[in-house]
Amino acid sequence: MLEVSQLSVGYGEFQVLFDISFKVKKGSTAVIVGPNGAGKTTLLKTISGLLPIISGSIFLDGIPIQEKKPHQIVEMGIAQVPEGGRIFPYLSVEENLKMGSFPKRAREKFKDRLKWVYELFPVLSERKKQLAGSLSGGERQMLAIGRCLMSEPKLILLDEPSMGLAPLIVTHIFKLIQDINTQGYTILMVEQNVKKALQLADNAFLLESGRIKIKGSKEEFFANEYIKKAYIGL
Repeated sequence: MLEVSQLSVGYGEFQVLFDISFKVKKGSTAVIVGPNGAGKTTLLKTISGLLPIISGSIFLDGIPIQEKKPHQIVEMGIAQVPEGGRIFPYLSVEENLKMGSFPKRAREKFKDRLKWVYELFPVLSERKKQLAGSLSGGERQMLAIGRCLMSEPKLILLDEPSMGLAPLIVTHIFKLIQDINTQGYTILMVEQNVKKALQLADNAFLLESGRIKIKGSKEEFFANEYIKKAYIGL
């Protein structure tokens, strides 16, 4: 579904990503792991069209998207849940979800998708009239994921979905991500909780110093001595 080929990205004269290449298969969950500052968030922002590229290509279903604007990329089926589960704090929960139904195809199915999101996240239904800024950290993350799902995406980009959340909430969020994947959604996730992320993954990529250093299945990552010592703590 997603193919990134020889992608290089920077901020002004400072280059962050160097010749990044990988593929994400339809219906799979792929995980990008690596240290802070490696360029993981930069990579997701570039796929979403928020940053210009130096060189390389990005394809969705074989169609190049690197020259597309962010709203066009959302229309094509890529939606991102940003780091920290950013929401519109002064809008209600339901108004936030409405903001997610921007693409035309999503607007046409708004009522059905809203009902489905409320079934997936019952707590959002209970708080639908509440200001989003008053939600707990876990509830905000659920709202951010729900808003993403309202756009009827083909590919979901998740940036650090467990950041700042209590362990029990993290377990719940990861279970929801797994449930979303089993319903046919393709997921590309950046995550610092490597052990939990790999448990969900079909394949994974290690990004260090702006370069993909290791690619493989979750079994290969769990068996890799460097990954175990540096990122899993085994």
